Amino acid sequence: MAIKALRTPDERFHNLDAWPYAPHYIDDLKGYEGLRMHYVDEGPIDAEVTFLCIHGEPSWAYLFRKMIPVFTGAGHRAVAVDMFGFGRSDKPVDDDVYRFHFHRNSLLEFVERMDLKNVCLVVQDWGGVLGLTLPMEAPDRYSRLLVMNTGLPTGENAGEGFAAWRAYNRANPDLDVGGLMKRATPILTDAEVHAYNAPFPDKSYKGGVRRFPELVMLKEGPDDDLTELSREGVETSRKARTFWSEEWSGDSFMAIGMQDPVLGPPAMAFLHSIIKNCPEPMKVDDAGHFVQEWGEPIAKAALEKFGIA
Repeated sequence: MAIKALRTPDERFHNLDAWPYAPHYIDDLKGYEGLRMHYVDEGPIDAEVTFLCIHGEPSWAYLFRKMIPVFTGAGHRAVAVDMFGFGRSDKPVDDDVYRFHFHRNSLLEFVERMDLKNVCLVVQDWGGVLGLTLPMEAPDRYSRLLVMNTGLPTGENAGEGFAAWRAYNRANPDLDVGGLMKRATPILTDAEVHAYNAPFPDKSYKGGVRRFPELVMLKEGPDDDLTELSREGVETSRKARTFWSEEWSGDSFMAIGMQDPVLGPPAMAFLHSIIKNCPEPMKVDDAGHFVQEWGEPIAKAALEKFGIA
């Protein structure tokens, strides 16, 4: 049965600040036929290294606009995908469609369909919660990791920062996405705020925005159980922890936005401890949760560390 979805009008993406990239689409991913997924694909298609950039909540591929030129400028390929419900990808209208494996499986199918190889996985927020579970399914495709403010939750208690964010999101079903981005990232210009608002003409387009915080595999409080929604990804995330701690053999680079109240230094210290041979992180003192907004120096440092600058 086809999934009913909305498609953001193209004109909302015209002339976005610092976003010259042509859109690319796939509308026949296995299991997602009829839903159109958007991605940008820059640099040589036959480049030795492909940087696969996966955004989180409530952003889209635009978040990587300061990193893509660094990757392509060094001769590499950069692919930045929009998950369903975000950016220029189609947005299912029924909030119940948005589930952990709905998104994870779509990303797995995307990687297979694009036949991406020698991948450097570039992730943050939900891009990591989901993206960090991908390499264990096809480890030969992945050679490097660039990871920023994210985690692999498996049912722990939510900290105060995340509990407050989840409660705020529940109370605001028509979340002002651009306003949220501006509060979290005060360096944004009005034009950049406009770009973050572009995917969402009105409340009906925001199912993914509403649902993602509910899917995080964290408990409300120490005496609570996981909800039915947040339980779905636990086992997958647990397996991913084992993969990164025991089986990962690629190069890694971690950057931490030190001002992030939810996935800042404590959360990233734990994630660092489970990524095999992950070197000392790069600490970006001024950066908050959306650390890609300080992405140019991070991308340059990662390329230097990987020896592919």
